[in-house]
Amino acid sequence: MMEKQYRLDPACSQSFHNRTDFCIGTGRMGLALHQEYMDELRLTQKEIGFRHIRGHGLFCDDMAIYHTYQDANGETHAEYNFTYLDRVMDGYRSVGLSPFLELGFMPEKMASGDQTVFYWKGNVTPPRSYEDWKAMVQALLRHLLDRYGADVLTWPIEVWNEPNLPGFWKGADMPEYFRLFEETFRAIKEVDGRFTVGGPAICGVDDERWLTEFLKFCREKKIPLDFVTRHFYTFDTPEESGHYSYATLRRPEESLKELEVSRGIIDSFEEYRGIPMHITEFNTSYRPDSPIHDTTRNAAYVARLLASLGDWNDSYSYWTFGDVFEENGVPFTPFHGGFGLVAEGCIPKPTFWTFAFFKKLQGGCALRSEDAVAVRRADGSYAGVAWNLTMDEADGPKTLSFTLPEAGGDWCLLTKTVDEAHANPLKVWHDLGEPSCLTEEQKGLLRSAASPFVQTRRLSGGEALTFSLELAENALVYFELTPVSGESDRGYSYERATAKQ
Repeated sequence: MMEKQYRLDPACSQSFHNRTDFCIGTGRMGLALHQEYMDELRLTQKEIGFRHIRGHGLFCDDMAIYHTYQDANGETHAEYNFTYLDRVMDGYRSVGLSPFLELGFMPEKMASGDQTVFYWKGNVTPPRSYEDWKAMVQALLRHLLDRYGADVLTWPIEVWNEPNLPGFWKGADMPEYFRLFEETFRAIKEVDGRFTVGGPAICGVDDERWLTEFLKFCREKKIPLDFVTRHFYTFDTPEESGHYSYATLRRPEESLKELEVSRGIIDSFEEYRGIPMHITEFNTSYRPDSPIHDTTRNAAYVARLLASLGDWNDSYSYWTFGDVFEENGVPFTPFHGGFGLVAEGCIPKPTFWTFAFFKKLQGGCALRSEDAVAVRRADGSYAGVAWNLTMDEADGPKTLSFTLPEAGGDWCLLTKTVDEAHANPLKVWHDLGEPSCLTEEQKGLLRSAASPFVQTRRLSGGEALTFSLELAENALVYFELTPVSGESDRGYSYERATAKQ
């Protein structure tokens, strides 16, 4: 078994920028009208608590925003219906979320073509009339300002989604996307210059050229870009088998270099040096049918990413919070490799706890390594996350030992463990025979099986406090060190209470 030793030191030379809770992804916005969707979202907000939410389909026809009619003279006019928009926005705000608005896709009556993407047929062609497009964007923003006030000005706005892929933007037409961006950017700023607007929301295909050309265009057109967005996935091209896709995970360090390069490209432009870069989608696989998403390995891998993503990015939005998601159609089973942190039936997957654990890491960096990160909180306690990502056959269990120098007094060590035997509902579902339709009893069992294994220990400090964590393959462990203060009630003895009689 591999063993490593670490020191918890508030004066350490490492840095840790924790922006885990800035944004979370969702399927298309119309899904927020489903009860299961909101149940999963409430659970996510209760246990983790994100600040923004980003998804597709704001202008798709199921949101019913854009309409046209003919007057008595036969002239065509536009009108807007914000009934569903208000329901979705009210739902988000009821759980403490503000949108990270993605403007797309194209309403059918405004589209220049009939190319669509996904089961729900989002139109990915440019507008027939840019004037109509801009009028719709402005009407939407003015409506939001009227309804929700100046807080709307803090909602970031992203123009389109992955235009460098021909499936998401007809022909991956770069000049046409640049026109869309410029026209939209200027239309938004006409409503209120305090809105923040960015793009190009590219994925990892030809990303360096696209990002460079985008920034050249913005410089040429003197566009005061507010932020840059891109996406980040770490899966090789998958092999399909039935309803599922399987592929190899790239090593985290290899994948993270992609983001370092993007940051370097942005900073090579004097006009845009230092502006925020937002990862508006990230996950391991880019497919919603990849069983890796439901595993403890995914949880350990994402922990490694969360420890580093803040080095280059102002935010990084996991794709997605829940499995109410229909890009490839309605899923056949509750564990189908969906993107979500939460499976059908409000069952947290292992990666759910990765985010719940990292959300607790608020404080100054006391340790950051390839398999652990820890902070010292303002109240003097310590919190950390350790993981054992196993990528090769040679990888196995490991022991991490931690020393807190000059601890003094007594401390309580709390640990919460996620591994193959704990907080792993996928295994329980498999052992149950992989039922496609869960009974209420099975849902309750799986929710119980999804909870981390909690342990506590009383430790004495002295000159130094030491403890060890044994991590199985692909284990994820949250640990917390809290000074023990106060005295027992008069006459109470834990030792006598638990002694053999």
